[in-house]
This record gives sequence, C-alpha cells and structure tokens, in this order.
Amino acid sequence: MNAYNFFKYFHSGFRYIVIILILLAIFQSLAGWLGKKAYTEGNRKINLFALISAHTQFLLGLVLYFLSPMVRFGAGVMKDAEARYWTVEHITMMLFAIVLITIGHSKSKKIVLPESKHRTIAIFYSLAFLVVVIAIIQSKRSFFGISH
Repeated sequence: MNAYNFFKYFHSGFRYIVIILILLAIFQSLAGWLGKKAYTEGNRKINLFALISAHTQFLLGLVLYFLSPMVRFGAGVMKDAEARYWTVEHITMMLFAIVLITIGHSKSKKIVLPESKHRTIAIFYSLAFLVVVIAIIQSKRSFFGISH
C-alpha cells in the first residue's frame, strides 16, 4: 500500500468518528440549550473531542491533498469540474467548517452562562456540519463510501 492509498482510507474512515463526535456535540448542546441544563465537564470534553477530531481530519486531508491524483495545479483546472472540486472547492469548504468549529469552541469557552455556552456550540457546530454534508454531496460520491 502506498502513501496515497493509506491516507485515502484513513481520511475516509476517520470521517465517521468526526461525524459521530460532531453530531454528539450538537445534540447534547441542543439539549442543554433548550432544556436550560448546566454545562458539565462531560459537555466540555465532547465539544473538545469533536474539535480535535475535526482538526485531525483536516490535517489528514491536507496530506492527502498533496498526494492525490485528483488534485491538479495548472491551466485548465478551473474548467474541469472534478479537478476544480478536489483542488479548490473541497478544501475551501472543509477549511470553512474547521473555522466555524474553532470559533464556536473558542467563543463558548469565554461565555459564563451555561445556556449561552450550549447555544454557541449548537449554532457553530451545526453550521460546520451543514458545510461538511454539502461538501460531501458536491463530491458526487457516496456518503458512506471511500473518497478520492
């Protein structure tokens, strides 16, 4: 197995961990926000693990970006929809999702009121999750298959 295949399978498989952790963070924050619950150490850890897993996934994707035959630089890339998606659109959307998660996590740490902490995580992580889902749909590949 070469480096490209290793990172392709690792990146494709690791996304399930990221998705589960982000959804868990979203659901627990919605429950905390709407149920006016305390912000617990367990909430903090799930939110942090979701952040760390998303950042790890982005770093894996960044390595894959430079190994993938789907990513091309040069003339004609912007005219080729598939090359444009993998070279420009996918990485841009995923970077945007990471920024949303990071901002949400950072803002929530500075907030005192538990309900506001939960609301901040719910909003920012949900927006990030929406961006990720749209990016996966745009790839025209199976949500549950192997990418690239």
